[in-house]
Amino acid sequence: MDGILNIYKEKGFTSHDVVAVVRKILQMKKVGHTGTLDPDAEGVLPICVGRGTKLSDIIMDGRKSYRTVLHLGVTTTTEDASGEVLEEKPVIFDEGNISEAVKTFIGELEQVPPMYSAVKVNGKKLYELAREGKEIERKPRKITVYDIRIRRFIPPCQVEMDVDCSKGTYIRTLCADIGKALGYGGHMASLSRIATGGFSVEDAITLGQLKDMARAGKAEEVLLKLEEVLKEYTRVIVSDKSTKLLYNGGKIRSKFFKAQKELEVGQVVTVFDYENNLIGLYTVIKEENDFFIKPFKMLI
Repeated sequence: MDGILNIYKEKGFTSHDVVAVVRKILQMKKVGHTGTLDPDAEGVLPICVGRGTKLSDIIMDGRKSYRTVLHLGVTTTTEDASGEVLEEKPVIFDEGNISEAVKTFIGELEQVPPMYSAVKVNGKKLYELAREGKEIERKPRKITVYDIRIRRFIPPCQVEMDVDCSKGTYIRTLCADIGKALGYGGHMASLSRIATGGFSVEDAITLGQLKDMARAGKAEEVLLKLEEVLKEYTRVIVSDKSTKLLYNGGKIRSKFFKAQKELEVGQVVTVFDYENNLIGLYTVIKEENDFFIKPFKMLI
């Protein structure tokens, strides 16, 4: 079994818990996740199986969408509902002011990772230092918030929002920063990931559903094949004359393509052998006025 499972992570599970359960259900060792979700969060968590584990970083790098509830007027140690309350302030629930403040957080931003996070500083995770009562200076990271859509206002102090963002964005920090900008403070009351790297909540299945499918011998029916995961990439099929070079990870000249393609230098393509077996992801390069493809990520 090689591919990706679109799992809906329920509350109470860590991402590592989900991996352990999938290993047990499928009786496979080669299983991995595509980016952590906190135990209190729920939603889409693609799980890589077999050769699919080689695509985990590509999926993690993809655009993400979250549904969250911002609770204004209360700041916490963890920037979410699980932390201890640090401060409470009365909130003037002005929908217009809230909307304007939210708009200022769309675009390229610099975000300081929260102390309760898995970011490592000098070999130690920030949350480990936070549990020791320590707080250290953190360098801001560049992130992109592509869009924030307010779904509904929930008086007297909550706002439900959908956020489209880049890898590395902390939604609880975004909520805390919006609250700070409004002058009341705030924290993330709930979080659900509704899409990541091309996987959406509409197509996700729970661990319980996967278990039932496996018992019925139908687990492969919900496993998205590698070719399907990579369908948005331009497909290059090479001739049988380059088979040895292909399987040895060599560069392939364009004259060995079964059909000529309009390619650009730096483009990443999926490459198949002459029998339509997926070999890997390759990068397009140009040497001596000719196009070549060279291995970017081998999948064999």
